[in-house]
Order: sequence, then C-alpha cells, then structure tokens
Amino acid sequence: MDFAVLGLGDSSYTKFNFVAKKLHRRLLQLGGSALLPVCLGDDQHELGPDAAIDPWLQDLWEKVLGPHSVPLNLDLSPPGVPWPSRFTLQFLTDTPSSGPEELCVAGTDPQGPPSELQPFLAPMVSNQRVTGPSHFQDVRLIEFDISGSGISFSAGDVVLIQPENTASHVQQFCQALGLDPEQHFTLQPREPGVACPARLPQPCSMHCLVSQYLDIASVPRRSFFELLACLSPHELEREKLREFGSARGQEELCEYCTRPRRTALEVLCDFPHTAAAVPPDYLLDLVPLIRPRAFSIASSLRAHPSRLQILVAVVQYQTRLREPRRGLCSSWLASLDPAQGPVRVPLWVRSGGLTFPKTPGVPVIMVGPGTGVAPFRAAIQERVAQGETENVLFFGCRRQDQDFFWEAEWKQLQARGCLTLVTAFSREQEQKVYVQHRLRAFGPLVWELLEGRGAHFYLAGNAKYMPADVSNTLLSIFREEGGLSGPDAATYLAQLQRTLRFQTETWA
Repeated sequence: MDFAVLGLGDSSYTKFNFVAKKLHRRLLQLGGSALLPVCLGDDQHELGPDAAIDPWLQDLWEKVLGPHSVPLNLDLSPPGVPWPSRFTLQFLTDTPSSGPEELCVAGTDPQGPPSELQPFLAPMVSNQRVTGPSHFQDVRLIEFDISGSGISFSAGDVVLIQPENTASHVQQFCQALGLDPEQHFTLQPREPGVACPARLPQPCSMHCLVSQYLDIASVPRRSFFELLACLSPHELEREKLREFGSARGQEELCEYCTRPRRTALEVLCDFPHTAAAVPPDYLLDLVPLIRPRAFSIASSLRAHPSRLQILVAVVQYQTRLREPRRGLCSSWLASLDPAQGPVRVPLWVRSGGLTFPKTPGVPVIMVGPGTGVAPFRAAIQERVAQGETENVLFFGCRRQDQDFFWEAEWKQLQARGCLTLVTAFSREQEQKVYVQHRLRAFGPLVWELLEGRGAHFYLAGNAKYMPADVSNTLLSIFREEGGLSGPDAATYLAQLQRTLRFQTETWA
C-alpha cells in the first residue's frame, strides 16, 4: 500500500508528533510503501505547521497525480472561487419573543453534571487582585459559587470557562461587516449530515453570535486570508489577501499578522471593502468559534464547600501595534465585578493532568512557581483535611511583597506542621534565584523522600524553560545524592514518570 503520513504537533511537548512518527514506522514494518518521508508540522514554528506542510504537499500531489490521475468526472477546483458556505443564515422578519438571556445561554438546571453543551452559570462571588499595585502583572483570585450545580472535583482537576468578546469589539465587527446586531436568524446546514454548532441557540441574534461564539479577537490563520480573497470584490485588497494566503506570502503574512498578533477584527478593518462584502452565510467558515479556556482549580471542596477558586494571570502585552494585546478570557474575567451587580460565568469541570496519591502516608513534593502553584493549593488543602502532613512545596516568584500568592495561608500551615515551604524570590538579590536552585539546595531531602519514602513529585507552570531546568536539577540530585551514574539517573527519572510518581502540568 502506498501511504503518506502528515503529523500536526507542537514541539513544546516532550513527545512531539509521537503518533505520526509511530504510525509511519508501523506502516513501513507492515510492508507499506512511503510516498514521502513523514511530515512533522510544528505549531511552535514562526510560520506554524504550514512551514513543513507547504513543500510536503507540493511533493505529495506530484507523487499522487502521476500514477493516480483524477477521475474523468471530477475537476480540480479553480483558484479564487470560494467553496459553498457550510451553513446558510435564514433571517427572520419578526424578533422572537424570548429574552436575549434565554437565547444565548444554557439552562441553569442541567440534566447531569454541567458540560460544554450545557455549562453551569456560576455566580461570581469575588474577583480580587492578588499582586501588588506596582507589580508588572495583574493576577486575580476569583471565586465562584457552585451550589446546586452538581459539580464535584478533586485536586488536579480543571475548570473550563467560556469567555465572551468585549462590547466594543462586537460593535466594531458588526459595523465593519454591515451587520444588524438585533437581526435574528436560524442556521441551516447546506449538506445533509452536517450538524450545526451544538451550543448555538436557534433562533439566534447576530449580537449573540458575534459576542459569544465567533472568535473575532483570535489571530487568523492562512485559511482566513484564502477565503477572504475569494470573497473580495476589491482588486487591490483581493491581490494582497491572495498573497497572504499563498505559500510564497507566508513570511509577509507572519510579519503582518502572526508576529504582531493582529486579530481577525483588525484585519477586517484593514480591508474595509472586503469586510463590507462578506456574505453572512460565510461567517462560520471565516471566523473560528471561541474555545473554552482551562484553569487549574485552586481550592478544595473540603476547605471551601460549594466554592470553586481559580488564579488567573491577566494576559496583556505590547507588540508593535498601538493597541496592547489582551488575552480574551483573562481580560474578560478581570473586567467582571460582582460588587457592581450579579455576575454569572458559564463553566464546567473535567479531570486534569495531575492525580495525587490515594494511599495514606505518601509524601508529596510540589514545584509550582508563579500561577503554577494553583493546583498545589487545592492538593495541600485536600491532603491537610485528610490528615496528610508530609507536603513539601517549592514556590517561586519575583518579590515577596508583590507576587507571593497565599503567603499567610502557607505560613499558617507551616506553623501547624502540615507543610514544608521552600521559596525562591528571583529578583530580591543580585543573582537571580529560581525554584530549581532551591530544589538543588534541598537535594538530600528530595532524594530521601523519593527513594526512601516513595514520595510523588509534581511540577506545574510555564512550559518554556522551567520544566527542563527542574528535570536537569533532579538528574543532578540523583547522581550526587543517590550516587547514580548519568544513564542510571535518566532511567530512574523515566521510571518515576512511567509509574506516575513524577507528573507535570505545563502551559505555553
């Protein structure tokens, strides 16, 4: 059998494109004939997966169309002609009698536990900034009331939150495309067997679609420009959009859109003639749906019954564009103020990547710099409530007086003999001190707990450098404190990972 394998991956993960590599090898073992080497698309590449996919696809078509010609009754799609939209919008002449809230959100009495299709509208109880006023980042401790929701969770679980676009962005988008926010419609698939987006209410207002469903604040991908070029009636705009959608235009697209993190809304405003001509039927082909955002749960139901807390770093940064770039969900959450009136946030819970030992008496070592400490607060609260006192926490931040989250709580637990706390304040001395440096200083304790007591080791936080630095520190501890050779130390670490005694939860 002739075959070709295209993998879509992200090189920030340890097992980059693992499935594609394994599938390619297995097909070869079974006697398959590879048309091409395996293609490993990488989301971390500046041009995205397309950097690898474009040249690979060109080679693939040459290989395929030689021996396997196109059937006579089929034609290749001519360039510049859009495919039919997946859906049609049937506009209603009369406004439905239901109120907008009924249209736009799931019921508050869900059947079974809340889920993406039927989230729980959780009242926000508090929204408190927990970093100092002069700290560079706004971090919030947000608490929700989950009474009557049917939600239960354990340490290590995550909550998913469905954010909304800002009112000003919704207004700009509707103006740019000439849409009436109050206009209602029903959505109809063009092809049989195509389902409408499950969460979208029917009928729906244009305001509801744009505010709660279309991710107009996302950075558009190449397919956005390809489709926009097909829909453009304006020659100059169409040529530029075609260039951005072509293989040769990827460097320029990266410079215009990807590097400065220009949003779909901003692109549409840059191409006003095209934006004004986009048929509403194509909205769901052009703009992706808003995806829920996952946050580690930072509290235990044993310590805070009927409550769910999260620690949110509000994403805001500057590129060469005049407007600061803002994270959609974190900025939306930060803008909500329950002191000004009732606030409800759609959410649901799922199992996370961290599982803590069920066997009594097993020590736990946790490394959680910055907001990475959130799942460990839940774990410590849960373990202390169960009478488990062998909890070791390595926490790192910039300055003790600016971003030392839950300092009073940790110190109280330490005084009760329920926690061993080791801190690293990176900016409080001339030479920066990070959690891996403090981990190395406590090497004898770490080795004794892992080797002598069967402890579990956990790591959470930013995926950039910290996980590799901590892993290297562990290897040096195994060599120096345990007397292991380099290969034996690597085997020991791999064994910890395989038996889930070393678990990580990291994010880019």
